[in-house]
Amino acid sequence: MPNPLRDQLTSYLTDAHSIEMQALAQLRTAPDLAGDPALAAAFRTHLTETEGHEQLTRSLLEARDASPSKLKDVVMGVGGKGFLLFARLNPDTPGKLFAHALSYEGLELASYELLARVADRAGEPEVVDAALRIRDEERTMMERLQAQVDRAFEASMQAHRHDDEAELLPKYLADAHAIEEQAIQLLERAPKLVDDPQLASVFSDHLAETRDHAELVEARLQALDGGPNRLQDAVMRLGALNWGAFFQGHPDTPGKLAAFAFAFEHLEIGGYELLQRVATRVGDGETVSTVETILAQERAAAGRIAASFDAAADASLRAVGVAR
Repeated sequence: MPNPLRDQLTSYLTDAHSIEMQALAQLRTAPDLAGDPALAAAFRTHLTETEGHEQLTRSLLEARDASPSKLKDVVMGVGGKGFLLFARLNPDTPGKLFAHALSYEGLELASYELLARVADRAGEPEVVDAALRIRDEERTMMERLQAQVDRAFEASMQAHRHDDEAELLPKYLADAHAIEEQAIQLLERAPKLVDDPQLASVFSDHLAETRDHAELVEARLQALDGGPNRLQDAVMRLGALNWGAFFQGHPDTPGKLAAFAFAFEHLEIGGYELLQRVATRVGDGETVSTVETILAQERAAAGRIAASFDAAADASLRAVGVAR
């Protein structure tokens, strides 16, 4: 007998495997780019864990007479290598690597939270247990990374050792403004892409905060006789439009959007952690205070998104026509 819920769970397992393939592509090179031995060690530890995650998701697929999606795996693997190239091209590679890694762990954590919920609804406890075990290791890696933020910052400053540190602050503020512009574009579209009032409300509420964040960051740039990088802002907004099109192209939009939004919050958190330390280093108390306010709201938004994972899982199943 056809079992649509089981088939959807199989599809989510192929997604999970492809996410692990991208993680492996990144983690095999990340230690060489970390710029700090403790940060490099954290990446090496998680590489071993991630190899186990890849094997476990592959085994779960084989147990249901399925296999990983070669197309998904190739696309995700190329994406992982593409980010490493981006990180290499930036002078503050360790900082960029730290923020992106924190975000990617957030994506994995959220994805396994959703996978566990769908497996529970499908009555497959073995998949639930595996998803929760991997989720816990992703959360531990996030904690490892957060414990190394000072080292990531110092490694980034070493990469800029020939530059005037005071001149770095406007650059970090411009990066933050560009990320907020991308967040605004995503959050403006997000409520229309989900068929769930709780999830839509989370996105709508954070949109108002995010507009405030962009204004606060721009005000600090102007106070430093600078301004946003309009080209950088435009590129980030375009990226957000492309992500919007990606979500619209997938029928299970609510779950994918919730996972991506959770990850994006941690990209912002990682970036603001570094910005706060730059501002502290150069003695800009106003920027430090502004960033502390924004960081608290970004962390709260991530918490609200996490609290909506049940709703996101159910909305995704409704969107693909699968009864709970």
